[in-house]
Amino acid sequence: MKIGIRIVTILSLLLAAGGIRAEDGSRLWLRYDPIPDRQLQANYAAQAAEIVVSDVSPTGAAIRDELQRGLSGLLGHEVPVVANATRSGAVVVEISTNSPWATELNPLGEEGYLIRSATNHGDTVTVIASRGEIGALYGAFHFLRLLQTGQGITGLNISEKPRLQRRMLDHWDNLNGSVERGYAGKSMWKWDELPGKIDPRYRDYARANASIGLNGAVLNNVNAKPEQLTTANLKKAAAIADVLRPHGIHVYLTANFASPKIIGGLKTANPASPEVQRWWRQKADEIYALIPDFGGFLVKANSEGQPGPQDYKLTHADGANLLAAAVAPHGGIVMWRAFVYNSPKIDKDRAKRAYLEFKPLDGRFATNVLVQVKNGPIDFQPREPFHPLFGALKKTSVMAECEITQENMGHATDIVFLAPMWKEFFESDTFAAGKGTTVADTLEASPQTAIAGVANTGSDTNWCGHDFAQANWYAFGRLAWDSRISADQIADEWTRMTWGSDAKVVATVEGMLRGSWEACVSYEMPLGLHHIMEGGGHYDPKPGTVSRSTPEYSGWYYHKADANGIGFDRTTNGSDAVGQYAPEVAAHFSDLTTCPPEFLLWFHHVNWDYRLQDGNTVWDELCFRYNDGVEYVKGMQAQWEKLRGRVDAERFAAVQKRLEEQRLHATKWRDICISYFQSKSQKPLPAYLTKVADKK
Repeated sequence: MKIGIRIVTILSLLLAAGGIRAEDGSRLWLRYDPIPDRQLQANYAAQAAEIVVSDVSPTGAAIRDELQRGLSGLLGHEVPVVANATRSGAVVVEISTNSPWATELNPLGEEGYLIRSATNHGDTVTVIASRGEIGALYGAFHFLRLLQTGQGITGLNISEKPRLQRRMLDHWDNLNGSVERGYAGKSMWKWDELPGKIDPRYRDYARANASIGLNGAVLNNVNAKPEQLTTANLKKAAAIADVLRPHGIHVYLTANFASPKIIGGLKTANPASPEVQRWWRQKADEIYALIPDFGGFLVKANSEGQPGPQDYKLTHADGANLLAAAVAPHGGIVMWRAFVYNSPKIDKDRAKRAYLEFKPLDGRFATNVLVQVKNGPIDFQPREPFHPLFGALKKTSVMAECEITQENMGHATDIVFLAPMWKEFFESDTFAAGKGTTVADTLEASPQTAIAGVANTGSDTNWCGHDFAQANWYAFGRLAWDSRISADQIADEWTRMTWGSDAKVVATVEGMLRGSWEACVSYEMPLGLHHIMEGGGHYDPKPGTVSRSTPEYSGWYYHKADANGIGFDRTTNGSDAVGQYAPEVAAHFSDLTTCPPEFLLWFHHVNWDYRLQDGNTVWDELCFRYNDGVEYVKGMQAQWEKLRGRVDAERFAAVQKRLEEQRLHATKWRDICISYFQSKSQKPLPAYLTKVADKK
């Protein structure tokens, strides 16, 4: 057995020496492979010769372990941990409220940090300083990222703090191991093994999240089972929390509003009932006894069949405040989702319903309640205008909900880099406090600040089902920390950390990422089209569905294509959804001359021959964009083929296979949608599409 192990080790070393080692994607962006540039590696080695971490807490151990793992891997030799700096090149971690850097650290809070080049008894050292342990951990990951991306580590003067207090992943995972909208295997959380057996991946998950500044995880599905709050399952959640805690990850749980009835044995779940209030207080006490740093509850209520306060003729505020009172003594919060569109009686336009339900409640929520609002007013479409509740709720804490998992954008098949989409969302001007008040500004101005991303993680070895899908987990964390980071910077960081520093690889991968979201929008729902996918998996196109009983589940409801034109009129002549935005925004979207073409058919029903600013008719532009999206995917295939031999064979083959699946998927969207819309418009195909059709 020892001989076999030795042979495997030797073979592994030989592969590594050859420049390309086998990969399975499990290490994400924390690979820490030796830096191939020997001169750069030597320079780094002189500046990172030893590690000083005096903190002996579990978080201190995590900092020490990560620095030693990262530096030893990158530099190709073990970097020692010492009690005190003994030479130039020491990396010194300081965690103190009374450090020499106190004046600069105080404004940064417990999660902020400094990274400074300094002198210690004549020796040049790198100091990573923070008021709190978790801030120091974030600083350590930042320092390692500098090395991973080939940046200089001399003359450092870095000061960082998060712009939002709570930055979390929402896991739509179920107790039976399934994952709603999950495309990367089963749930990460092995409830049947907990609390007795702890999967090592839990710690790697914590490391990955901490490396990008995420500090929270909602463990279970928004469509919550009441059983999640039973004592047995709370003990399992506590076991996960124990693993995540040293890396600064707070655990949250989704609560089913009917839990007092279903698992508590009460006759009602009415928020006005004293016994219901008592039940929630006792349940909160039980949770905090098991998980002292429990973050709080996420609740989906009176939406898509979930129970809620409206079952008792009460409001969302009444329901949220019930739970808020239970967790308030422990410092907990309640995140109450604004994703509601149950009744056409509220308004015939589904896009308006959440605003109509929540705007009148502004100021009626408890101070520890955050209203969690999706980025757009429909449901995680390839492109949406920002939700009008951002900026409209002025007396209520509002947090954003984004979707990392690609529910409506090709699942784990398609390469779709979402950072540009999120940047567009964050930078949208709400005019809430005058021109230039972006969505990001409104989030940061809330009394309680937070953002959540619906996770794309699962039991697959590569975590996300597609090696490129890891980029969206990474990007969400970086933007949750600071939404002002550019999409290009994020793409460059992730590429170098995940695929290496080969110039050809970096340029190719970044190029593929850069236009992939716009390409997906083009081959799925261009010019503001939305929600024309099939209803179950949300993967394939189905623009022709018409339902009289539940129109908001049919494609025609959203595009209204007929012989005269296409698009959903949301101007004052139509549903007046524009009226939910600030007047300046409403005017911008309402005017055909100023409405961006990306949202043309979201806000307007126009004739097929209506000409856009580039001179194309709507029909011609639709055809062009559908086809252009397919051509982009073909281009990615061609570019990827050029990397054969430059990246490991395992991931090369996996991505190659996915790209072919994406080409077929994009082609299906193009062909079905153009065929359907042609049946309505009776317009001839452009010549280039006629040639495509002839080849079939």
